[in-house]
Amino acid sequence: MAELQPDPDRDTAFTLLLDGAPQSHVDLADPTHLQFEYVRRMAAAIDLLAPAGQPLRALHLGGGALTIPRYIATTRPGSAQRVVEIDGPLVEFVRRALPLPAKANIRVRVGDARAAVEGMRDDGYDLIVLDVFAGARTPAHLTSVEFAQQLARVLDPGGHLIANITDGPPLRHAKAQVATIRAALPEACLVADASVLRGRRFGNLVVVAGRTPPPVAGLTRRAAGDWFPGRLETDLDRFAGGAAPVTDSVAVASPAPPAALFGNRA
Repeated sequence: MAELQPDPDRDTAFTLLLDGAPQSHVDLADPTHLQFEYVRRMAAAIDLLAPAGQPLRALHLGGGALTIPRYIATTRPGSAQRVVEIDGPLVEFVRRALPLPAKANIRVRVGDARAAVEGMRDDGYDLIVLDVFAGARTPAHLTSVEFAQQLARVLDPGGHLIANITDGPPLRHAKAQVATIRAALPEACLVADASVLRGRRFGNLVVVAGRTPPPVAGLTRRAAGDWFPGRLETDLDRFAGGAAPVTDSVAVASPAPPAALFGNRA
């Protein structure tokens, strides 16, 4: 069940609810207004990965209300963006109820993220945003090193992956996912709320990874200055704690959020 909830504080903004849980927030008049903290952390990375205003070739795996594609279309005009979203009725609902910005070069394909990536050419994107959930869990086939290698293949050598991981104490899934992503894209960092990084509560962890180092200094400043300050983790060997990359043979979906948590996505 998809529905739109008007934002009581912003006349042109809406929250997309799926089965009653917040999935995305969009301000049609100002796509640069990002309500959810993990989306702001993703946007901060996007701002820092290339000079301001420079168009990007961007691939978004997981669509929702297309919050990040709208942000890029506004902040980096001329960007060529492709979205893969498995939920066809949701795509049509969003297109109808939340029209895209004029002249936004955003093409949406209905299909499975992994199958779509496996059919793409090498080095085709400067940026991949991975934020795929079935219900509140990332499907198992999108958590393996084989999939991470496919993402690395379609990234430009200087490109970066930005991935949303959800987990809670004791962060076994997040640690394994960091090891898995770094097996294909070794230069990485992680940003999240300090209490999430310490394994005290369930939440979102954003990984920025590539073959070249992420903009650590800038990300540190942006995370610290957010409405809800985050912390950057750069010692990912220590964070992963010896976790092994996940292969297809043992991959499982990400953990379900606690029953009391209302909408961990954005």
